Amino acid sequence: MTLSASPSTPVVVSNTSDNPFAIDVAYAMGQREDIADLISMKQFMNSEFCPRFISDETDFDNIGRTLKGRPVIIVSTTSHTKSRQELAMNNLIIARAAKENGAERVILVEPDLFYSAQDRGPHKDLGQTHFERDINDIKKFDGQPFTAKLYAQLLKFSGVDTVMTIHNHSESVQKIFSDVFDGDFHNLIPYGIYAHYLLNSNILSYGEDGDGLVLCAPDKGARDFVKQMFTTLGLSKAKFIMLDKERTAERKVEITLHKESEHTFDGLEGSSIVLFDDMVRTGSTVVKSCQFLQQINPQRMVFAVSHFYASDEGRERMAHPAIGEILTLNTLPTILNRDEQGRLRKKMVVLKVEKWLAQELCNLLNLPQTQEANPYKIDMSSKNPRFRRKIWFSEELSELK
Repeated sequence: MTLSASPSTPVVVSNTSDNPFAIDVAYAMGQREDIADLISMKQFMNSEFCPRFISDETDFDNIGRTLKGRPVIIVSTTSHTKSRQELAMNNLIIARAAKENGAERVILVEPDLFYSAQDRGPHKDLGQTHFERDINDIKKFDGQPFTAKLYAQLLKFSGVDTVMTIHNHSESVQKIFSDVFDGDFHNLIPYGIYAHYLLNSNILSYGEDGDGLVLCAPDKGARDFVKQMFTTLGLSKAKFIMLDKERTAERKVEITLHKESEHTFDGLEGSSIVLFDDMVRTGSTVVKSCQFLQQINPQRMVFAVSHFYASDEGRERMAHPAIGEILTLNTLPTILNRDEQGRLRKKMVVLKVEKWLAQELCNLLNLPQTQEANPYKIDMSSKNPRFRRKIWFSEELSELK
């Protein structure tokens, strides 16, 4: 593929030329050229970023039209070498370059959507929540900007038409992006990927139809996600519990069983528990939750999380024996690095979702493709006690049973 290919052929690039996640998405979509051969990440001597979609240097008839009619996909993930601020600015400039050179549609694929933590502002009308914002919630944002809204508006202004992300939990962010992009905002939830791994690997132990299995939501905000996971798993005898957390100080939380939990702890002794959440940063809340759940004396305790921020503090906390195993996605691709995992490599499994995203993009663009039922790969350290041999593909799980 070159920039003179069929007008309907997408061009997959990234905000850095050597992003392995973006390269895998591009390959899964049939793009064989390196991203670095499609876009040059130029930087002027004064450090200003100036990307250039590479074209035929002898073609003077199609100046500014080398991307005419083509969809351009910008795959944006975090990096060890650039800050999120730099990467966000790169996204804006690449999107503008694409549009000014004829791109029909610009799609930003950002698995962990930037600035989602800054999802409210210092006024009641700055951010929509599932709860009534009281004075204490508003005060937390005193003096801060509603950056999620600003980021959405800047992306739209720069030329981005569509935004695709994975498991964004913030009702406020979802509302803002849906409004700014006129509904062309896609928040993909990997129910099928989690369910396939949980059902087909030996990470859990339970009886017929899920007898002895407990799915746990860490708070009310995660209830809908975990209930849908319950439905997707299709195990009629599994149980569902919901916890409640009260923040008593900046980094102190108290965990209790939520008064609206569907089940109590009665009869759950010795069960396998899966605690689901969208993200983990410092790990303090998840460890507290898993410690609280130890009163059930669980046979297995699994923490499943979509976005894993492997900070030094988080890794140290989650090495706690209350967490038996961690199941996560590679939305933050550096988690695949064994040094990044640290001691957690003994209890961590990473599900790689590039092919899944590629399929979703092909569906979005109505492109022909070979559909796979379970389009993810598996990364597990040989230090994990469940490791038997290296497997990569989801369909290989049955060989380990």
